Amino acid sequence: MTEKQYSGVLIFAQQKNKKIHKISYELLGKGRLLADELKCNLIALIMGPEEIDVQELIYRGADKVYHISDEEIFNMPDEVLYAENAAHLIDEIKPEICLFGATTFGRSLAPRVAALTGAGLTADCTDLKIDDDRKLIQIRPAFSENILAHIKSDVYPQMSTVRYREFNEAIRDENRKGEVIVAEPVKLVQSSVEILEEIEKDSINIADANVVIAAGSSVKSSQDLNMIKELAELLGGEIGASRALVESGIISKEHQVGYSGNRVKPAVYIACGISGAPQHIAGMKESGIIIAINNDPSAPIFNVADYSIVGDMYKIVPEIINALRDK
Repeated sequence: MTEKQYSGVLIFAQQKNKKIHKISYELLGKGRLLADELKCNLIALIMGPEEIDVQELIYRGADKVYHISDEEIFNMPDEVLYAENAAHLIDEIKPEICLFGATTFGRSLAPRVAALTGAGLTADCTDLKIDDDRKLIQIRPAFSENILAHIKSDVYPQMSTVRYREFNEAIRDENRKGEVIVAEPVKLVQSSVEILEEIEKDSINIADANVVIAAGSSVKSSQDLNMIKELAELLGGEIGASRALVESGIISKEHQVGYSGNRVKPAVYIACGISGAPQHIAGMKESGIIIAINNDPSAPIFNVADYSIVGDMYKIVPEIINALRDK
């Protein structure tokens, strides 16, 4: 199959409990730019029950939405079922670019789709561009995140997963028109997933937080993390962390900020005892207001901070907490 027989940018719109994941709108925002440059359609693929508000994908920039509708087979995160259906559609409509969100589910789904369609896959991209030859340049951290690799695929479709919060959400326009195509699912004989029990647990998503209080390697123990937690609670925020703190086992990886963790854009980001490695700064530099606390006046974090406090975080953070309590 020659590249001329492929056309269109396809994004996979993830949904859970009939609610579209926000990363779908980020993919539509970037996908719209790519499609406009290539002068082709932007296509969204979504799987799930008919009650999903798929028109929202049109409002966010899609020219066509393929809705593979089935209440039964898409009511659980079965990557095999999703992959078979996605691959079937991709083989049929032949988009030149396919984008998946690098969520937990997307990272598991995309390799299966790539294998079924014979495509390559570049994982965890932080940027995407079109080259002079109309090929997709897929940009991602490499070599322990010390460089940014620029990757091009020799086969079609060109397939990537994209990290959450790397791109802005597509602007919503209720005047946009597009086509919604309801497609029949490919049903497998037996699902590979069986849900035995659903257990509710507390979860955090610092990528969506409006305030992030981040702790670095200056935190000596999990007990010392309590003051960071208290400050976050007082400000209605979430706890972030540097990679060093995660690797020490003091806090879980879901709190990690940086290339190998989460990309965050809160209104306020307070870095406590974080020196400011390039990988960490890349994950938080677009925050609204950055406040840095560090006892090293030459710490790189101060280069991106709006407000810098040179001093011991073990003294400064409690003072901030006391000041907030007194209000």
